[in-house]
Amino acid sequence: MNSGAQITDEMSFQRHGMLESLRTKYGITDESVLEAMATVPRQLFVPAAIKSQAYKDNALPIASGQTISQPFIVAKMTELLGLTGTEKVLEIGAGSGYQTAILATLSRRVFAIERLDLLAREAEQRLASLGFRNVVLKSGDGTNGWDAYMPYDAILVAAGGPGIPEPLVKQLKIGGKLIIPVGEDQSSQNLILVTRKEVGYSQEDFGPCAFVPLIGKHGW
Repeated sequence: MNSGAQITDEMSFQRHGMLESLRTKYGITDESVLEAMATVPRQLFVPAAIKSQAYKDNALPIASGQTISQPFIVAKMTELLGLTGTEKVLEIGAGSGYQTAILATLSRRVFAIERLDLLAREAEQRLASLGFRNVVLKSGDGTNGWDAYMPYDAILVAAGGPGIPEPLVKQLKIGGKLIIPVGEDQSSQNLILVTRKEVGYSQEDFGPCAFVPLIGKHGW
């Protein structure tokens, strides 16, 4: 499953509201990103007890003290990567697998790492049950990246770190993009887009955000 028309289910009205908010309130303009978010049933990636809140404009708690990111942040981070369907993508912090599903809908292959083994196993099963066949997911320290499949066209880090992990930059191909929340403390970050150059890399700041801490050798 890496493309599809908008689905119709019991939460179609809420999903439509989310999409309108992404367009009008937040200015998301990449139609492929909006289509992906219309296709992936977000309510299946949150705990059953809060399913009714799946399309609200905020992050939500999932298992093991982690979160599923606010829809706007998912859309913005994905839009900044500029995916066209041909890319090999690395995701750090798969969580419940929602961002993974969006990336898998928009790219050729996704390699995803989740630090917590329980979350990794559940996300893998959830993605398989939804028909995704272009995702490889494992548990481990995502700050080290996954050098077996490098270089990557794009890397998305769904947790906030104190800096840009050098292994991730090294695993990007020249011209590849890395999107990551970076901040001096664990409570707030700025969304940073890194582009690898022939020598070193450039970075752009896309403003404040708040993520769970990026735990690992090259994180907190």
